Amino acid sequence: MKRQKILIWLPSPLGDAVMATPALRAIRQKHKDAEICFLGNAPVKAVLSDGPFNDEWIEAAGGTFALAATLRKADFTDVILFKNSFSCALTVFLAGIKKRVGYKRDRRSLLLTGGIVPPKNPDGTFKPAPMVDYYLKIAEMLGCEIQDRNLELSVNQKDAESLPPRIKNIIDAERPVVILVPGGAFGPSKCWPAERYGETAKLLKEKYDAEVFVSVAPNETELKTAKAICSIANEAVNLGEFKLSLGQLKAVFGKSDLVITNDTGPRHIAIALERKVITLFGPNDPEWTHTGFKDEIQIVGTADCLPCAKPHCFRKTHICMESITVDKVMENVKKLIGKGRV
Repeated sequence: MKRQKILIWLPSPLGDAVMATPALRAIRQKHKDAEICFLGNAPVKAVLSDGPFNDEWIEAAGGTFALAATLRKADFTDVILFKNSFSCALTVFLAGIKKRVGYKRDRRSLLLTGGIVPPKNPDGTFKPAPMVDYYLKIAEMLGCEIQDRNLELSVNQKDAESLPPRIKNIIDAERPVVILVPGGAFGPSKCWPAERYGETAKLLKEKYDAEVFVSVAPNETELKTAKAICSIANEAVNLGEFKLSLGQLKAVFGKSDLVITNDTGPRHIAIALERKVITLFGPNDPEWTHTGFKDEIQIVGTADCLPCAKPHCFRKTHICMESITVDKVMENVKKLIGKGRV
């Protein structure tokens, strides 16, 4: 009998891929003898590649027809689409994979052999629901037993050992380590002002003798933000200057005592590594990314236009994020730092 060979096409956003890990764990537990291959982009591969849930990787690259040809040669028996798009359903259909499962949305239902219709509001918009449960529903439909919904990531020891000496010395010291995440791939509407992150960094040093890292993506906008924060809090360390790999960045997050972050991918990395987290919410409904993690405190901004879910604020004043004060953040820092180092 032919061995079952399962392809799982992962979501593209980094945070969504991490939120899929409970479902990936359940699928692995049910299909222990199957060969499981993940398909995802380079950042998703870098963050999930040390986990125990798959045997192989295919990096998403090339157009529909080229990727379909690659998948056809691999001779998969099943595909599970965690990625929501018409093009990925078309790709696996053209690849000739017999069992194709995913959400019936984006006009792709006829390309699937099984799936789920996502819940919608009366106006046709998708009803907010935690993405963790969104992916778990696919696992449940496939007969997987859901034992828990905890996010899970692994840190490669080689990545931890290869960190620059300055960073290793800081995270190995006795002082609390706090990571600030001031960026966000979604867009600037999710971002708390850089000057407030800077003031928070100064207070973390003054009140807790904390070592503060600023973690940003390697693009011009976020690197500029990190420099602005470090100019206010000149003892903060800009991780953007070290050109760390995502594996190395995971290792740094895994040694932190607290992460203060916008609602963005590194937030989910911190939760999956069971770090203490303060998340600052503005335009997006927190229900979409709810995990129930016990050591996360969510601070939600206030504005009459919430939740707009827009990447750019249409107002002259970014009311929702600016309604979150430094004092409010520091009140919650006290609740978490007071628990001591992990």
